[in-house]
Amino acid sequence: MSDREIIEQLQAFDPISLQEMDRVKLMNRIDTKFAFDKNTLIQILPLLNSHYFTLAIEGKRALDYESLYFDDDFFTLFHDHHNRRTNRYKFRIRKYVDSEVFYFEIKHKVKGRTDKLRIPTDGFHDHLHAAELDFIGEHSHKPYALTAVLSNRFTRITLVNKTANERLTLDFNLTFNNELKSIELSELVIGELKQTKLNRNSVFYQLMKSLHLRPYRLSKYCLGAIALVGKEKLKYNRFKKKLMYLEKINSHAA
Repeated sequence: MSDREIIEQLQAFDPISLQEMDRVKLMNRIDTKFAFDKNTLIQILPLLNSHYFTLAIEGKRALDYESLYFDDDFFTLFHDHHNRRTNRYKFRIRKYVDSEVFYFEIKHKVKGRTDKLRIPTDGFHDHLHAAELDFIGEHSHKPYALTAVLSNRFTRITLVNKTANERLTLDFNLTFNNELKSIELSELVIGELKQTKLNRNSVFYQLMKSLHLRPYRLSKYCLGAIALVGKEKLKYNRFKKKLMYLEKINSHAA
């Protein structure tokens, strides 16, 4: 599926700027993820354009992001997710490529809600700076011996509901890298609905339901860690069915 078709579909959406998006920062929220392929994305975009704005930066509506993720030598943060800990963290540096801005970000998941905190940083680095370590100390419940373990890159469409406090991100062209190898998931799309509280009457949620697409729980970090590090270091039995589902989507078999 050509990315050009996706870009063309986005021209039917009314644009919204970063400044206008302030009303839907949703730094504390409920996240609901869905996975599908680019063919499905092409099908659903025309059904969304009357309900959502799309973020545009200097006219560009499909924006590029890069992330560098941190964990300890035991992949504690990965295993916290796998073991369904209700109080867990994710630490990353994210580059908003089209804005040329970097942030060190903490995502704290507590009983189903995501709290996102961030501070500006000067770029990617494998070892955290003192200010970032202090930030972790202020906002996490225990210390971590963190180093960079993998990076990813993807293209994102950000949609903003015209009438509700809701944001939808659609990520595609995912690639994952570490110092040993690179993995590309070119056909997979991850849609993430971000809401102040779960609303299954959302246009997007109902659209997913009509296509028999159920929510799934697996972060891009966990997906990348399994793909790059694998069974030698990671326990991921609980994720195996989800991985088979994502591989099926990416290989056009879904």
